[in-house]
Amino acid sequence: MILEESPDGEGGGDDGFLLQPEDEGSARKPSEAETPRIILILQGCNPLVQTQRSCLQNHRARINQQINREMRMRTGAENLFKATTNHRVKETVALELSYVNSNLQLLKEELEELNSSVDVYQNESEGISVPMIPLGLKETKDLDLATPLREMISEHYGEDSTSYEVEIKKLMDLRQAIRTPSRNEAGLDLLMEYYNQLYFLDIRFFSPNRNLGVFFHWYDSLTGVPSHQRTLAFEKGSVLFNIGALYTQIGARQDRGTRTGIDCAIEAFQRAAGAFNYLKENFSNAPSLDMSVASLSMLVRLMTAQVQECVFEQLTLSGTPREPLSQMRLAQEAARVEDVYSLVYQTMVQPPVRDYVPFSWTTMVNVKAKHFRGLSHYYAAIALCDGPPVADSEIPKYEKAFLQFHVTVPEGPSLPVLLQDSEERRRLAKAHLRKAMMNHEEALRLHAVCRIFRKMDLLQEVVSLAHRRSLAKYSEIDHEDDFFETAEAPDVHPKTHQKPEIKTPNFSQVKVTDIFHCLGPLSVFSAKNQWRLKGPIHLTRGEGGFGFTLRGDSPVLIAAVIPGSRAEAAGLKEGDYIVSVNGEPCKWGKHSEVVALLTGVGEEGVDIEVVTPQREEPLGLVDKKATTLSSVGLSRSDKENGGQVTLPGPFLGWNKKAKRGQGLKRLQPFSPSAENTPASH
Repeated sequence: MILEESPDGEGGGDDGFLLQPEDEGSARKPSEAETPRIILILQGCNPLVQTQRSCLQNHRARINQQINREMRMRTGAENLFKATTNHRVKETVALELSYVNSNLQLLKEELEELNSSVDVYQNESEGISVPMIPLGLKETKDLDLATPLREMISEHYGEDSTSYEVEIKKLMDLRQAIRTPSRNEAGLDLLMEYYNQLYFLDIRFFSPNRNLGVFFHWYDSLTGVPSHQRTLAFEKGSVLFNIGALYTQIGARQDRGTRTGIDCAIEAFQRAAGAFNYLKENFSNAPSLDMSVASLSMLVRLMTAQVQECVFEQLTLSGTPREPLSQMRLAQEAARVEDVYSLVYQTMVQPPVRDYVPFSWTTMVNVKAKHFRGLSHYYAAIALCDGPPVADSEIPKYEKAFLQFHVTVPEGPSLPVLLQDSEERRRLAKAHLRKAMMNHEEALRLHAVCRIFRKMDLLQEVVSLAHRRSLAKYSEIDHEDDFFETAEAPDVHPKTHQKPEIKTPNFSQVKVTDIFHCLGPLSVFSAKNQWRLKGPIHLTRGEGGFGFTLRGDSPVLIAAVIPGSRAEAAGLKEGDYIVSVNGEPCKWGKHSEVVALLTGVGEEGVDIEVVTPQREEPLGLVDKKATTLSSVGLSRSDKENGGQVTLPGPFLGWNKKAKRGQGLKRLQPFSPSAENTPASH
């Protein structure tokens, strides 16, 4: 991530509205009458466009609000029930509680059905592909940061807050825009821009000794339950969750009938896994269930399983040679997909995850595990019965492959006999096909049990097609005179040629400039630093000049004050920072620029403003090369500080590495508040 403090205000982000065509429709050019409304939707997609995805998200927001209202009513009723001693009142409150709990259960079921609407996020290609599981975005409440920011600018920074109205509006517009990110790279860039901007906001305005009194409200993506905290880390974590969720939606919508589509889907699901994993490693005791360690671990496994499924689809995209080794490779890839989906299923059915994961997700994962297990046995049968007889010279190669193919040694003759005896291979192939059909039948049964899946024909069609194919192959190789009892086929050993990667989101792809850069360099002008503004101080030259020396820049530091000089008489001290010269702001001033302003004054003298840090400032942080002001002017040293402040790289101050650093205790992810359980690493 590239973070820049730029005095000219030109950053990498675009201040205009990115009019992105929505996925399910196209956007027209706005008329002049619509332009003011569109400008307010800064960089986000138009939430008023009635696409399937926007309608689904708006429906989710309404349910979240209803759940919030019902939970407040329930809390009030429970408090009254505990407080009252009147038997009649208790009966009335108990009846009200049962009514509220029934409403909450209905809303929970409605939200679960929305979370199960995976078909809305899928691609619309004509090819048949298995649906993927995407996540809906976390919803948030409107947030008014304007008032506390104005107070902080006035009281802490000592500046006129009305001169920062543009910056405040820009920040609020950016937050409003991230609520409706478009489902493409522009939407991801928008979320990352705001996420990166929170670094500057944290340092500028969130002091360890002062609370802004702002609550960040977010709704749980899976349950709709509202959560709120004062800490900015909760805002960061929620935005990071939405980055991962948006990646899942982008991955699900890819046309996996093409090589490009599969590659994009793999990349998106790997990025989603990276976002959820990064969140899991850097947060603890999150206030919402969807950001708990158990939930995030499940999501990471789910995303890597979907990557593994895409890897399998890559192999089948251009057709598979009938050569046995290629079929064996497909069988092992399918077994690997079944293996990872079985792990996801075991994670989903364990408490506490099973209590809030949609039943349709658990069912789909189980259906996929059975489906791919059936595919592994099908391709194992094809490898055994469709290939030509193995030549004597190739027996060692095939023996090595078959030794690593089955989990256990199959019943029957030795491996060399099996490879050269077509009848023995046919018998083992029939055993594999029987297992393939049994697993596909079980997958179809599980599909029929889930009420929501009855509307999802695509998944059923894919599994039914695989079942019919296995049945047809079994009928083809079955002979009327087969009186032998079919042996039990061992499972196929899972193996993959491409393991999924967990890729952390690339925050450096979005350059951001501190919106409030006019407040000054972060090295001095931050919420944790205290200072006192002095001035304007009027100075005139004496026989020895002004009587002080300078060094560094952005801002320029008074390195020394000559005893008995006019500078000392005016109250200037070593360690003061010059912030203006004759009304010209120079917090961001280069060393040479401030020198030029001072040397350009005449007999009338100069008015300067300085800030005096209220803490001990290590002088080693600035350039030790000094600039001396004398009676004849200013002589500049040959080498000056470059003036650019280098900010830290990945700016999550609440991660584990930052925890070991100095002065970062205030950046713990979820600090104690009256409304939430304290959290820690």
